Amino acid sequence: MQDTSRIIHRSLLAQPPVAARAEGLWIVDEQGNRYADACGGAAVSCLGHAHPAVVAAVRDQVGRLDYVHTGFFSNRPAEDLAATMLKDAPEGLAHIYFVSGGSEAVEAALKLARQYFVERGEPGRTRFIARRQSYHGNTLGALAVGGNMARRALYAPLLMEVSHVDPCFAYRFRDDGETEEEYGQRAAQSLEDEILRHPPGTVAAFLAETVVGATAGSVPPVPGYFKRIREICDRHGVLLILDEVMSGMGRCGTLHACTAEGIAPDILVVAKGLGAGFQPIGAILATAAIVGTIREGSGSFQHGHTYLSHPVACAAALAVQKELREGGLLARVGPMGAVLSDLLTERFGNHAHVGDIRGRGLFWSIELVADRSTKRPFDPARKLHARVKAEAMARGLLVYPMGGTIDGRLGDHVTLAPPFTVTEEELAMIVSRLGEAVDAALSQ
Repeated sequence: MQDTSRIIHRSLLAQPPVAARAEGLWIVDEQGNRYADACGGAAVSCLGHAHPAVVAAVRDQVGRLDYVHTGFFSNRPAEDLAATMLKDAPEGLAHIYFVSGGSEAVEAALKLARQYFVERGEPGRTRFIARRQSYHGNTLGALAVGGNMARRALYAPLLMEVSHVDPCFAYRFRDDGETEEEYGQRAAQSLEDEILRHPPGTVAAFLAETVVGATAGSVPPVPGYFKRIREICDRHGVLLILDEVMSGMGRCGTLHACTAEGIAPDILVVAKGLGAGFQPIGAILATAAIVGTIREGSGSFQHGHTYLSHPVACAAALAVQKELREGGLLARVGPMGAVLSDLLTERFGNHAHVGDIRGRGLFWSIELVADRSTKRPFDPARKLHARVKAEAMARGLLVYPMGGTIDGRLGDHVTLAPPFTVTEEELAMIVSRLGEAVDAALSQ
């Protein structure tokens, strides 16, 4: 295809097809080719495309009130969305702050944590701890806390210093003879070890994805891991920030992924499924203690963006959340996720080059290996994940692949995150096409 675009696309070596319209599971390009969106872009489109109730809400809000600056006004969609979100938020979370996406939300969470400690008389708490093989966004603060080595490398000289500890990734790092629970305790202990490496009162927060997303591929925590993490944070006065940008808002079968772990964070970061792609939106939810400390101190969160609490974005997200809660879509995630798990196991459970099938809800990944018995990855120069993406797209299937699964260089995985509206027949088609794509990529 001749390059006629003047957009700085993700790749400057090829022009992507131009999407023309979308409905439900399907996206259609300008040439009429149809693609089953089995990954929601990046686990975003949880309601599918062109959901009529959300489309109507956006149209109505644009005509009613398009934009106001939060320095002058609040707006009704934002107030109603906040009330809806906090009604069933994890225990203790009492306030919310709306931004335009996940990276912005992570930046806001870092700043809120820092200001909280300054205002409570602990300005020495400046260090953040996160995990290797994590991803928290592409702005400089989010990249700094993220553990995606490939994405960090170019900008490393610009990033603040952050400690990175062990991930909770049982398939790759659990020792032989070690139970999942024992492994979880060992992985969590790396956080306490790192806290103790620094002078008392200098660590502000620990940031982690509840279920790891793009960098390692739908990695759920082992039982007991996050309860131990919560206990360590409490004992050392460290805030726990959970990033559920990808795994939250129903994607893993519960509205908030941390619910399944029996814990609540001090700050929760959400995006993607919050607005389901109909408008750009993200948010942080924070405890009354954090917000109250700032209210009683300076009285103002020293942070802001032009599009905070955008009326149209909040109206879209409110319509999405009503569909999840009242339209029965959240209740579909568990049963449909079980169907997807069974289909993946049937197709790839004995596949010579699929080492692990993992996930939760409608958030599943397969990890590709050169040797199942040793878990040896493929040579990264082969770029197998990219080949799978190309072969899938050629078959009218959109998947979310990534390389560097193990350490930022080695490993390949492919993630599926279909909409909550997906049917059993559509799931069977998705897995069938993925199987064809994997086998075709391996044969090259």
